[in-house]
Amino acid sequence: MGLKNEAKSVYDTKTFYKEYVSGMNSHQLGKEFQSDSERLKKLYDDALKENNPSVKPEEIPFMQKVLTLLSALTKRLNPVRRLIFGVALVGFLLYFLISLFEVIGVYTFFSGLKPLLMPVSFIAVLAILLIELLEKSDVQQELNFARDIQLSLLPPSGITNNDLEVYSFAATAREVGGDYVDVVKTPTGTYVLIADVSGKGMSAALYMVRIQALVHLLINKYHPSPKELLLELNDYIKSNKTDKTFVTGCAAFFPNDDNSFTFARAGHNPPVLYSHKHETTFDLRTEGLALGMTSTKILKNNLIEKKFRFEAQDSILFYTDGLSEARNEKGEEYGFERIDGIMSIYGSLHSKTISKKVQSSLESFIGNEKNLDDITFTAVHRNPATAAVMNQK
Repeated sequence: MGLKNEAKSVYDTKTFYKEYVSGMNSHQLGKEFQSDSERLKKLYDDALKENNPSVKPEEIPFMQKVLTLLSALTKRLNPVRRLIFGVALVGFLLYFLISLFEVIGVYTFFSGLKPLLMPVSFIAVLAILLIELLEKSDVQQELNFARDIQLSLLPPSGITNNDLEVYSFAATAREVGGDYVDVVKTPTGTYVLIADVSGKGMSAALYMVRIQALVHLLINKYHPSPKELLLELNDYIKSNKTDKTFVTGCAAFFPNDDNSFTFARAGHNPPVLYSHKHETTFDLRTEGLALGMTSTKILKNNLIEKKFRFEAQDSILFYTDGLSEARNEKGEEYGFERIDGIMSIYGSLHSKTISKKVQSSLESFIGNEKNLDDITFTAVHRNPATAAVMNQK
């Protein structure tokens, strides 16, 4: 067993070097370089389209392309930093022009400034870089704070209510995410919901928080069926005509006094139900459009609510597309088949065991690859003891 020395040691050159080169392996460097290159290319392509909407890229002069990219980059700086960057850029150009003139024997008024141009320009660019890094660090701290708030709003990973066990897993692709999972206990039963807000990052996270608040309000006040709950959410999303957001989701209600549950699906990945009695799995592919894609009147006619048996040692796994579409180094998707296979083998076990098996299988599959989308899943399991008593009544 490896032991870590937690005693404080002197911060020396060796320690600094280890911290500096941390994570700089060939695989990681290649991925980061590719990611940065793609971001720069996207910025460049978007800038060309914005400034030259009716001109083909190959017809744009080279110098205009360079200026377009430079403009797109410098627009991200505030006016003061943009001014300093411009002065530094002019300083670099003057330095090389003076050097060129000196080679051919021509000396100008600016030749006396040459010893200052390079260090001053370099210090100016370095100062901008450090300020940008500090600003980015402050933003990162705010995002981490927002992440803590969002995670605090999610239900505990493990929840029990009478004979039901619910165990959830959530991992965001960024600091905050748009996946939503919730477990709401009421006097008559338990609601389990999972949803995926279109988009990623802060906008999706804020939308998710608003959806969660509305879900709790509707359940606590009206105790709606899964279909009624999804229709109310659609009303809310469609109330803002300028809002183009859409949400896929599933809602299920497990009553306390019945070995069954009611379920509705709004364009979301179909959950996998394991039946212990039949020793097989079923995907709950009921009809339903994503929320926000159509009017509530049309959705009402297309959203189907069904009732399923849920007896002792049965389980159901809800998940978002971040799980099924997770990719490994070869670009292969994790896929529905692996999810169904895990439920076929471990579906009769506790919800925590099922979730852990899915997590370990996923981690083994993706290896060192980062998840490009939020990954969320929750397993619901019915324990046999209470169910047996219920059947005797």
